[in-house]
Amino acid sequence: MKKLSWVCFGAAVLLSDIMCAHVAYLYRAMLCGIEHMGYSAPAGTAFLYAVPYAFGVASCVILGILLRMKAKR
Repeated sequence: MKKLSWVCFGAAVLLSDIMCAHVAYLYRAMLCGIEHMGYSAPAGTAFLYAVPYAFGVASCVILGILLRMKAKR
C-alpha cells in the first residue's frame, strides 16, 4: 500500500505539471488569438481548463493519503 500511495503522489505531481503546461499554452494561444484573429473569448478563460486538472490532483492526493493511512495500520 505504501508504494501505491507514492504512485498516487507522483501522479498528482505529474498531473499538476501537465496542467501548468496546458493552461499556459492555451493562455498564450488565446492571447495571440485576441490580438491577431479577433477571438471573442478573453484570455482568462484558459484558466477554466485548470478546474478538471485540479479535481484530478486533489483526488490523487486524497487517495494517496488514504492509502498511506491504511498502510500504517
